[in-house]
Amino acid sequence: MYHFFVEEENQIREGSIVITGEDVNHIRNVLRMKEGEKIRISDGRNKDYLCQIDEIGRDQVTARILEAEEESRELGAKIYLFQGLPKGDKMELIIQKAVELGAWEIIPVTTRRTVVKLDQKKAEAKRKRWNAISESAAKQSGRTVIPQVGEIVTFKEAIARGKSLDKSLIPYECADDMAETRAIVGQLKKGMDIGIFIGPEGGFDKEEIQEAMDAGIRPITLGKRILRTETAGLAALSILMFALEEG
Repeated sequence: MYHFFVEEENQIREGSIVITGEDVNHIRNVLRMKEGEKIRISDGRNKDYLCQIDEIGRDQVTARILEAEEESRELGAKIYLFQGLPKGDKMELIIQKAVELGAWEIIPVTTRRTVVKLDQKKAEAKRKRWNAISESAAKQSGRTVIPQVGEIVTFKEAIARGKSLDKSLIPYECADDMAETRAIVGQLKKGMDIGIFIGPEGGFDKEEIQEAMDAGIRPITLGKRILRTETAGLAALSILMFALEEG
């Protein structure tokens, strides 16, 4: 079933929902949907509606609400992925899969080993592209919210934000205590705000790891193998998804 997002204040009315913007063209001309077909619509605030299309116009699609679905598809905790900027288009893959795995927000981070350099104009264009990928992944995976890709921040700014969360973790290749990592993961609970810090190609340098530890961010191990930047965050998110999934 196709899945769309709307803004509750403007588009959700009593008994019906109005879809506007680019999704109208997608419904009309790409999917070629017809009146009477059923779709799922999310308000972006953790609520889903099962709807039936009543009218497909040039500028808007009107759908009748059949059922409000109260069961959440979101994790019990909010996970913030602080991702060191990788080279090429790896960030697009990371965002897509992080959204599928339940990340609440993705924050791109520049570190000492970051190779990618973006001026303000390029950074804004990249962020727009990244958020479009996040929305697409949210639709595909049945999320009830669209995770935001934040502005690019420095490592120091990321540490300051991570310090304010309930728990922040930093996978580190020199960490080797799997029992301690299991214990740390076991302490994560529903309702927490959790940060995961992932370095770019080459990882974090020792001074950055120490800076993170001084801020209370806990090093963990993801196993005996060294993972690429596009793999490490997804491995960490998979572990947390399994630990925090409700039901």
